[in-house]
Amino acid sequence: MRLLFLSFLYFFSGWVWAQVPDEYELIPYPDQQAQDSINMRRISLESQSKDTLIKSNDLYYREDQFYAAVTYNLLQKRTGGISQSAFSSGFNLGFLRDFPVNKDRNVALAFGFGYSINNYRSNLHVTDTDPIGYKIAENFEKNRLNLHYIDVPLEIRWRTSTPKNTQFWRIYTGFKLSWLVYSRSKINGDYPSEEVKNNPDLTKLRYGMYLSVGHGTLNFYACYMLNPIFKEAYIDGQRIDMTSLNLGLIFYIL
Repeated sequence: MRLLFLSFLYFFSGWVWAQVPDEYELIPYPDQQAQDSINMRRISLESQSKDTLIKSNDLYYREDQFYAAVTYNLLQKRTGGISQSAFSSGFNLGFLRDFPVNKDRNVALAFGFGYSINNYRSNLHVTDTDPIGYKIAENFEKNRLNLHYIDVPLEIRWRTSTPKNTQFWRIYTGFKLSWLVYSRSKINGDYPSEEVKNNPDLTKLRYGMYLSVGHGTLNFYACYMLNPIFKEAYIDGQRIDMTSLNLGLIFYIL
């Protein structure tokens, strides 16, 4: 019996000691330590790389590269009894590439392309004759001159923007060329309607100065064209030297 008890005690103590890990088993393998270190370093570098990329993108931000404007169009230098008869509207849209010129990127140049549609409602009757004639309309209901231009603007920009600030003050001023691509005049009244398309007497290339001032999404816009709408047109012997002043709002994105 004593022999049996001693044999059981010996077997049980051997099994207990077998469950305790040796000291070398508690120490990670050298290869595993190296791999863990590499993984930690890679995570750290990836995090730093993302932070650097974000900061780099911030340093090279651009502003206000797409625009759209709505305007009220005023005829200037009217002669021969010409007057505006109703609300004359305009619409412009386009793209301007922003080129900051200082470290803070709040002073920039911009160059781009756009498209504009300008309507002028007046009492100037354009007759569909050969050659085209001009006279003061009477007893008419609607009389509209519709002009479509491709615009090439070049502007100087100052703003209070930062990489994180989307609501800032801006003052942009510039010069633009406008190339006439389509024109249409139409009059309706107590007589048959009359329409003239692509009038050759209109000035093909016009140029003018403009200004936009505002904060955030609300910006005032003014554009004055320096040369006349018509290059060669007369009414009662007087040259038609009308030009245009467009006033309205302009909106910028991106």
